[in-house]
Formats: sequence, C-alpha cells, structure tokens
Amino acid sequence: MASTEQERAPQSDEVAIRVRDLEVVFGNKAVLDHLDLDIMRGEVLGVIGASGSGKSVLARTILGLLPKRNGVIEIFGRNLDDLREAERRALEQRCGVMFQQGALFSSLTIVENIQLPMREILHLSPRLLTELAMLKLDMVGLPLDAAEKYPAELSGGMTKRAALARALALDPEILFLDEPTSGLDPIAADAFDQLLLTLKASLNLTVMMITHDLSSLHTTCDRIAAIAKGKIIALGTLEDLLMHENPWLKQYFSGERGRTIFADQITA
Repeated sequence: MASTEQERAPQSDEVAIRVRDLEVVFGNKAVLDHLDLDIMRGEVLGVIGASGSGKSVLARTILGLLPKRNGVIEIFGRNLDDLREAERRALEQRCGVMFQQGALFSSLTIVENIQLPMREILHLSPRLLTELAMLKLDMVGLPLDAAEKYPAELSGGMTKRAALARALALDPEILFLDEPTSGLDPIAADAFDQLLLTLKASLNLTVMMITHDLSSLHTTCDRIAAIAKGKIIALGTLEDLLMHENPWLKQYFSGERGRTIFADQITA
C-alpha cells in the first residue's frame, strides 16, 4: 500500500547534509566531479545512476570511508573538516549505515551483530545490551527466535531486516541505505519499503537511499537525485524526473517496468 504525500513529506526545510564542490579521484579518474547536493532533514532521498556513476562513492565519502580531494561536507551544519576527532566520532554516531549485502558478520548471531555497535560505543551491562538488541529486532519486524540464528540461516528478506536493525542500533538520525531491496522478491521488497516508511515516520529519520528499484523510488522517495559523470544531473520529485529531458533519464524511466510502475505519472 503506497503512502500518502503527507506521510512522505520532509519534516522541515533544514538541511541535514550539505555537499559542495565535492571531488573524489581514483588514480586519474574523477569519480565525483565538483558535485553539489543538499539532503533535507526528514526526507527520503533516492540516488540513482548507471553502474560506476559514483552513487556509492558519494555515500562513502560523506561517511568518511573514502578520502576527498576537494570540497566541503557538512552534517547538521558542522563542516567535517573543522571537527576534532571526538566531535567527528560523535557526529558519525548520529548516522546509521546498511550496506548492499548486509555485511553481517557470519560468525556472530543476529543479536550479536546488532549489539556490536552498542558494545563499541555504549557502556552497558550484557543484560541491557541484549534487551536493546531485541527491541531493534522487533522494530524491524523480525521474530524473536531470529536472535540466536546466524546470518546464513536467514532468508534474504530477513537478512536485510537484520542489517537494518544493526544500522539502527545507536538510534541514528540519518540512515544510509545501499541497494536495500536488491536480491529480494517483489513481496519482500514491498514489505521492506513499507517498513522504511514506518521507521522514517516514527523515528524522524533522514534517509539517503541508493537504489535501482523503480518501485522503491515510487513508494518511498520524497525526492530523487540522478548522478552521471560524477555530477548531479537532475534533482527533484519523481514527477520532475519523469519530465526531465536528459536522454539517460528518459531511457531509465521509459522501459517496460518503468511504464508499468509510473503509468499514472506518465499519462497524466
């Protein structure tokens, strides 16, 4: 069931993440070429682009996992380059990340995976760590008996939810999702989309979601940013991008799947 526009509207005009003149270079190749982007607080921003366009590089650079050559990244108004190490760690704890394949540790149970960020940051008793992890498990709709299972024992959809629970372990304000519905069947993907919307509303999350899933774009995203050749070539609502004249965007949305999913917007 699709959400209403009111449910999906950003909660404020405040900028959660501001990126200016960002340049990331691998060897002699500029992967991000003086890129500018604002992500508004309380929105789900979908990020699309061809393979190798720089989508994941953008997210990883914002998170500090990749170095930049030039540019400014601000989170909640704080320039990351101006922060002391302790300040930067505190800001990073306000961000949660769900990687494309889940990146769960195969040798740990699900509850141990969820507890891992808490153990690194929080000073809590084992009993309280377990209680909090079980709350996160319930929050993402996993049965409690999944706690003592290992990642290999879970279905694809359950693995995604477990990875999401770990991303939410420290109660982040910003959530980064890298292809969260890839590899899922349509029923599981739709369920994940609805879960994301519920969590966004209940936890006041800001979400940057890299995805190729046209249905997810339609269901969850307030705005969409398209990347090509290291730059943002289009940014706006789904309706804005459907009307865009860029040839790649036209091809992206006009395939058979796109015509089915976006039939109402295309024919409007």
